[in-house]
Amino acid sequence: MKKVLLLAVLGLSLTASAQVKKHKSNAKNKKVTVVEKKKVVYQVFTRLFGNTNTTNKPWGTIAENGVGKFNDFTDKALTEIKKLGVTHIWYTGVPHHALVNDYTKYGISNDDPEVVKGRAGSPYAVKDYYNVNPDLAVDPTKRLEEFEALIARTHKNGLKVIIDIVPNHIARKYVSLSNPKGVRDFGADDNVNVEYDRNNNFYYIPGQRFEVPTSDSYKPLNGEANPLIDGKFDEYPAKWTGNGSRLAKPDINDWYETVKVNYGIRPDGSKDFPELPEDFGHKSCQEHFAFWKDKNVPSSWVKFRDIALYWTAKGVDGFRYDMAEMVPYEFWSYMNSAIKMKNPDAFLMAEVYNPNEYRNYIFKGKMDYLYDKVETYDHLKAVIQGKTVPDGLSDIQYRNADISKNMLHFLDNHDEQRLASPEFAGSGEKGKPLMVVSTTISAAPTMVYFGQEVGEAGNEDAGFGRRSRTSIFDYVGVPNHQRWMNGGKFDGGQLSQSEKELRDFYQRLLNFSLKSDALMGQFQEIQGINRHETANYDEKVYSYVRWSDTEKLVIVANFSPDHNSTFDLKLPSDLIAKWHLKEGVYTVKDQLYGSTTQLRVEHGVGFMKVSIKGSESFIFKL
Repeated sequence: MKKVLLLAVLGLSLTASAQVKKHKSNAKNKKVTVVEKKKVVYQVFTRLFGNTNTTNKPWGTIAENGVGKFNDFTDKALTEIKKLGVTHIWYTGVPHHALVNDYTKYGISNDDPEVVKGRAGSPYAVKDYYNVNPDLAVDPTKRLEEFEALIARTHKNGLKVIIDIVPNHIARKYVSLSNPKGVRDFGADDNVNVEYDRNNNFYYIPGQRFEVPTSDSYKPLNGEANPLIDGKFDEYPAKWTGNGSRLAKPDINDWYETVKVNYGIRPDGSKDFPELPEDFGHKSCQEHFAFWKDKNVPSSWVKFRDIALYWTAKGVDGFRYDMAEMVPYEFWSYMNSAIKMKNPDAFLMAEVYNPNEYRNYIFKGKMDYLYDKVETYDHLKAVIQGKTVPDGLSDIQYRNADISKNMLHFLDNHDEQRLASPEFAGSGEKGKPLMVVSTTISAAPTMVYFGQEVGEAGNEDAGFGRRSRTSIFDYVGVPNHQRWMNGGKFDGGQLSQSEKELRDFYQRLLNFSLKSDALMGQFQEIQGINRHETANYDEKVYSYVRWSDTEKLVIVANFSPDHNSTFDLKLPSDLIAKWHLKEGVYTVKDQLYGSTTQLRVEHGVGFMKVSIKGSESFIFKL
């Protein structure tokens, strides 16, 4: 367990810092100071969260392997999630997506297993955006009401609600039973005789029929007999596939269960819609909204804006946007500004993996947060796997200084290998130093994936999904999480001692992050000077400082799981001057577990005696 040193200096005269926002009080017309604090997102795969079934048969049916429901998120469950140190809960996989289960008695059409991944289906192949997955309801006829009750229950327990919107692609067979009055299905008004039309919702391959992809190594439902498995899926003319494949018979590795949505990008890549003026990057959402009011935009833009506003009106507090960079940032300006007009505090986070496009999607697309995957996440993963040293983390922070607060940090999610898996860190304990750095290195929100806090390793062979990731395609139980769930008591009653200690670590760290002013303030690395000048400073150790006017923090991480280090950590003179520290000795106390150490300032330079064990963590404060 790695040590994190959080040092707050006493006796300073403090003023409002840069992260403080002010607004007028309606009651007394006086200025009220609102201090922005850290946000923590808890991602739950909704279908798996409440499942108590431990069978875990590969390719198991819903009857064999079980499924979680909206109602499993009880007041007790939500209270415990809140106590973990969470502000927002992302219910993943809520919109009604294609799946292999018979709901025809409820008026829902069956989905062809040849264009469904797994049995439970991908949550990113949505077939009805105006309703929710019937698997998640106790009574499928009241599935929407059950989700509305969950929204209300979540709010009652002090948490905000995030759901997915997947704008780049939808299910191969999109059929909405729940369209509001005047809303037409995607593609209902398309001219299917041309490859492209600005107001078509899809791209077409005229004159060719869709062919089901084939592979020697894969059979739908693992070869199980099903009346819909006949080597065919009726789609004429064929449409482009979700990942952009223009083949009538996509490859088995393509996103063949989905079709790509047309946003007015011509097949040659040029834009067929009004573009934002160059100076709009730093304009407000109100100005973006005003810009689009009199503009004619493609049909798909309007459809997805209306979907977002539909869920906003139901009390959803924000959205996670799948593969957002595959959709033009002008559309995001149009939709996100409309959302912000209805809910200025909406939490809008997006999956964008191209660093060269980050600023376009943040400033012009009006995104609040983007995944910091290809930089911070990938570097941390490489460090714990022994492929590199942590020094490069400093470069990432400085390079992205203008957007660091917008780059959401995570170590685990539904797409990635589990942090505790052998393929990643190897255990939840070895993941602790990564978690501390991920949480404290910037002002950005922290995201935790359910089960991460109890060391879930994703070891199950669930069927379509393979081990090291918790399957998003199958009905499956999540063992470590189930032990915490304890048959619906949500009290950790079946956890091992080490699992309880790991969850306790997460709870201490996340709750500290919610309160800390310094984590919303300045960053400076002290890695360079210590790597070059400090004796016994191991290459797997990483250190930096965070501060605001009210709090000064020193953070030290030991990424080595088995190497202990003792050294005099150096705080350079420029930092001591910025912090206005006088000569002398300061006693600091660990906020996680209570131990103390000292900082001494001599001749304008600071030194801290640090003894840090493998993967150990401290948070020290004066």
